[in-house]
Amino acid sequence: MNESRQEENKKPAVYRIWRALKGQPEEKAEELTLEREQILDEKVLEKHRLDHEKMLEKTYDIEHNPIYGFFRRFYKVAGVLCCLALITILLVQVSYLPAVGSSSNPGSNEVAAKYIEDGLQDTGAVNIVTGMILDYRAFDTFGESNVLFIATCTVLILLRNDKKKGKDSAEAEERRDSYYEPKNDVILQTITKVLVPIIFIFGIYVILNGHLSPGGGFSGGAIIGAGLILYLNAFGFQKIERFFTEKTYKWISFGSLTFYCLAKSYSFYTGAHHLESGIPLGKAGAIISSGLILPLNICVGLVVACTMYAFFALFRKGGF
Repeated sequence: MNESRQEENKKPAVYRIWRALKGQPEEKAEELTLEREQILDEKVLEKHRLDHEKMLEKTYDIEHNPIYGFFRRFYKVAGVLCCLALITILLVQVSYLPAVGSSSNPGSNEVAAKYIEDGLQDTGAVNIVTGMILDYRAFDTFGESNVLFIATCTVLILLRNDKKKGKDSAEAEERRDSYYEPKNDVILQTITKVLVPIIFIFGIYVILNGHLSPGGGFSGGAIIGAGLILYLNAFGFQKIERFFTEKTYKWISFGSLTFYCLAKSYSFYTGAHHLESGIPLGKAGAIISSGLILPLNICVGLVVACTMYAFFALFRKGGF
């Protein structure tokens, strides 16, 4: 057999093409066909299926499999014991914490007193937390926003489905994209049409009102990002790409981070006391107040919203 195969391989390619046109398969193909027929024999497959079912029945038969039954009981007991141990450890740790509001607390010092007493005067923000994040330590918050952008770029590099590598036909590409489109769920789409505008408006409110009440760019951006994800799950990539694409994400993130960088870099040259910007703080409690805090909140909210949607799109489809 080996000698005949070697002789067949020595023959010119024209002879093999001629045999293929006549419908005469090569000896190697004939051997593969016979082997496949032997493997796919119905009796062999049926015996294999029965053996597999018997093995599963024997494995999951608790009455006749003491090891499996013991493991199930041990798993339940161990789970309860681990939960009780974790609760006990946490309660013991909490018992060592200082009392709330006590003057002897480590946090009750001159640093905290400075921020509480002079925060409104220095930053113009009624919300002391926002004044801390976007004024006293605004440059650190800028670094955190850059971390979000870099993390998205890293995920994009690792998970992106590069269409340039596999140049498929238009039909194949359309078929592949349709795989990621959601089903036409009328209930979900109707609810989304009602909820998404409310979610977007509430997220914008949280961002714009962050210097006056609890909220800000991080929480408001997360709300808007959740609205984008809900819209995507209801209507799919084709409809959301009408107003939000990969290019949109890049321009919004780049513009927000660039403005943030220029705004806080400008603060270095206009004041020496905790990065003062020189911009009037306005009237405390007004929507247009707190100097640069409001536009910085908007920048942070845009970056967070885009990052949330980008992560979801990349994990689901490998792209926008």
